[in-house]
Amino acid sequence: MYRSILFAAYAAVTLAVPVSSAWAQKPGGTLVQITQPEPPNLAPYISTAGPISQVTAKVFDGLLEYGFDLKPKASLAESWTVSPDGKAITFKLRSDVKFHDGKPFTSADVQFTVMDVLKKNHPRGIATFRDVTAVDTPDATTAIFRLANPAPYILKALASSESPMLPKHVYGQGDIKTHPNANQPIGSGPFKFVEWRRGELVRLDKNPDYWRKGLPYLDRVVVRFIADASTRTAALERGEAHVAGLGAVPYNDVKRLSALSSLEVTTAGTEMISPMVEMVINTKQPPFDNPKVRQAINYAVDRKFAIDNVWFGFGKPAMGPISSNFQPAGLYAAGTDFTVADRVARANKLLDEAGLPRKADGVRFEITHDITPYGEEWQRFGEAVQQQLQQVGIKVTLRYEDLPKWLKRTYTDYDFTLTSNFLFNLADPVLGVHRGLHSDRIKPGTVFVNGSRWSSPETDALMDKASVATNEAERGKLYADLVKRVSEASPVVYVLELRYPAVINRQFKSVIDTPLGIYGNFATAHKQ
Repeated sequence: MYRSILFAAYAAVTLAVPVSSAWAQKPGGTLVQITQPEPPNLAPYISTAGPISQVTAKVFDGLLEYGFDLKPKASLAESWTVSPDGKAITFKLRSDVKFHDGKPFTSADVQFTVMDVLKKNHPRGIATFRDVTAVDTPDATTAIFRLANPAPYILKALASSESPMLPKHVYGQGDIKTHPNANQPIGSGPFKFVEWRRGELVRLDKNPDYWRKGLPYLDRVVVRFIADASTRTAALERGEAHVAGLGAVPYNDVKRLSALSSLEVTTAGTEMISPMVEMVINTKQPPFDNPKVRQAINYAVDRKFAIDNVWFGFGKPAMGPISSNFQPAGLYAAGTDFTVADRVARANKLLDEAGLPRKADGVRFEITHDITPYGEEWQRFGEAVQQQLQQVGIKVTLRYEDLPKWLKRTYTDYDFTLTSNFLFNLADPVLGVHRGLHSDRIKPGTVFVNGSRWSSPETDALMDKASVATNEAERGKLYADLVKRVSEASPVVYVLELRYPAVINRQFKSVIDTPLGIYGNFATAHKQ
């Protein structure tokens, strides 16, 4: 029965007729989302691999949600207050929330999730909740974060995609890292996990007991995994899939798809994640333990070529570890300009100074470049980098593995020389920038943290001060100093600030309705 319903949803072809906003929304229906690649697990509380929360943000709730102004809104927490000294945040919780197994959500679940899971095991939560010394639970609907230092950035990190609230009675049993529900998530969100067909799809059905009365509108969300890029594009064209973003749509196909009356393209929905394309250098491996060699790599990589020919204009050159999205808050600073006209000459000069002359064949040394396994554009980027490094005498062999192998190689074994990557700056540098640079985020086995293993006492101190500073001007000065020092050390090649396009079938509305985009919960998504 389910298969026939699913195939009927796939077969429905979108009519090429403009949809009037006056039409009433139609409850029910199946929305098919494309996610690429397939997630390694469905455990967003221990892994920040990009595909995971594209699925699980519909299953879990967070304490807060956010508007496009990045200001917090009520979710599981009805209200919140910060003490005058900034060292306590009191959350008043909803009393009518049930998990998908029917058990009530209480402050004990908040305490467990923050103190026993996110603070200890979440790659970014280790930093986000570092100053949380306790979560008090005076009653079932009150949770009080006790802080060693003011931590205003915490209020920007409580969405379901970033800090999902877990049922203690389920996840509190056994080892959280090998929990049986890692691939059968149980939350309190608008959709309930039904099944995961490996290599094919995840099915999420409407939660009939969702605490937001009347929501969700949809009966079902099906997340499909389609390895072939042209097949993903064709599925959107034919109306077999209805939404795809975060790189799932080949960038060279986006412009063509935007011309179809049945589809729309938007870059909204990345305001709170600020994705950065980068290349991580293994600074413990010679000759990359020499900052001159790392600077040379930074100059050799052609950022403009990557933007124009790999990501087809959906980006701007990165000028350091901090996204320009933070400029309005006064937290953005540009580092060394590695895009200068004589960048190749500068790279060659640095490599000569580092004592790495060209041999008779013109090659200085050989390396392997590990390509992020997130799609065809990353392979094209790897090929471009291969050619660009050849110009400065570095012979590059490309290696492309599946996601679990790449994660283990990069963040557990450190068995790499140079790897492409992308990290989210998120809504505050403390949340998204520090993890790639701070000493305490060099944690073997924890993914998407400090993989270069470079750090310094000086930069650690700058980040520590910025974490507790409540004055934005003071924070801005600290981050300007940080960016300068990171540019000089060059442990990472910050390539570009990515502007993800999302392709949406026009028969669906309110799909991208938060600054988290595809990482939203789709509770208000509906058919016209």
